[in-house]
Amino acid sequence: MNNTILVTGSRGQIGSDLVVELRRRYGNKQVIESSRSAAPNIESLSYEVLDVSDRQRLEEIVKQYQVGTIYHLASLLSAKGEQNPDLCWDVNVNGLKNVLEVAKSHQLKVFWPSSIAVFGPHTPKLDTPQIAVEDPSTMYGITKVTGELLCNYYAQRFGVDVRSLRLPGIISYNTLPGGGTTDFAVEIFYEAIKHGSYTCFVRPDTRLPMMYMPDAIAAILQLMAADEAGIKIRTSYNLTAVSFSAAELVAEIQQHLPDFTCEYAPDFRQAIADSWPSTIDDSSARNDWGWQHKYDLQAIVRDMLSQIKSQKSKVKKI
Repeated sequence: MNNTILVTGSRGQIGSDLVVELRRRYGNKQVIESSRSAAPNIESLSYEVLDVSDRQRLEEIVKQYQVGTIYHLASLLSAKGEQNPDLCWDVNVNGLKNVLEVAKSHQLKVFWPSSIAVFGPHTPKLDTPQIAVEDPSTMYGITKVTGELLCNYYAQRFGVDVRSLRLPGIISYNTLPGGGTTDFAVEIFYEAIKHGSYTCFVRPDTRLPMMYMPDAIAAILQLMAADEAGIKIRTSYNLTAVSFSAAELVAEIQQHLPDFTCEYAPDFRQAIADSWPSTIDDSSARNDWGWQHKYDLQAIVRDMLSQIKSQKSKVKKI
């Protein structure tokens, strides 16, 4: 198999961090970035403009660079998906199907992220099991359920080595939020440092599964490096690290910034959050390929505040 890696949606929240780690591990020339945006002015790095709904363009890139693995991250997130459901379906479902078709034709290995958004109001809220009712109330969730079924179909029917994780909310300091329901857990840090206050768009008792970006990147790469025989689930693995409420996050930030205040003004995203689980059972991932998280709430808050303050300090010096 060719060892060149293509990352779609490489400028998104996960892609921005994943590309850095992939290039650190495999070298700059082995990792091809792509997104719908114009190419950045970085001559030493490989970048291609790609709309994943354009299968022909995707195949051209795969052939040009002799790609062996695709990390398919191009997606519309939950809040933006509700604002434009047709585009959400086109990008999330048709884009994935194009990737799987190209993977079938060229014997490629694929990673694709699913989400806790596949779950809905009839899913158990506590310790949601690997196999559970999936009745999402958002177009984003519907596209993720469809995507899981497509992945399983292409794996079983055509032998495509596609692997997936049902990611929880991801907290990161490198990329600003991109239109997801868990964005409050990132926005709050920037507002706490910049203004000392934040208006949260979910209730204080809203509890959701979360994960720090370094854990998410580690999980993705660990899954992709695992022996194929150990990958027993081809829809998508449950994955989690910690679960906390908005109020618990506020309280932990106040341990470092005692004057920080938070008000609550729930909007349309509250209903989306209410349809998702509070805690996740990811024992299948831990048993099948040894998943273990490193960051708890205290470690996440401590590092997020430190990193954002460091970024501000660097900007001031420049």
